[in-house]
Amino acid sequence: MNILAFLIPVALLLGGAGLALFFWAMRDGQFEDLEGAANRILIDEEVEREGSDGVEKETGR
Repeated sequence: MNILAFLIPVALLLGGAGLALFFWAMRDGQFEDLEGAANRILIDEEVEREGSDGVEKETGR
């Protein structure tokens, strides 16, 4: 029973710290763009296929 006197305040402190970090992340804008990174990975960028001399580069594959 004495352990409960230790565990309950520790649990409350950890819960309060987690809640404080969550509100900090919300205020800091961490959850503003949830889908941006997921969509950005699907966008293909143009890959330069020929060098400055007009000859196609070897890719090494």
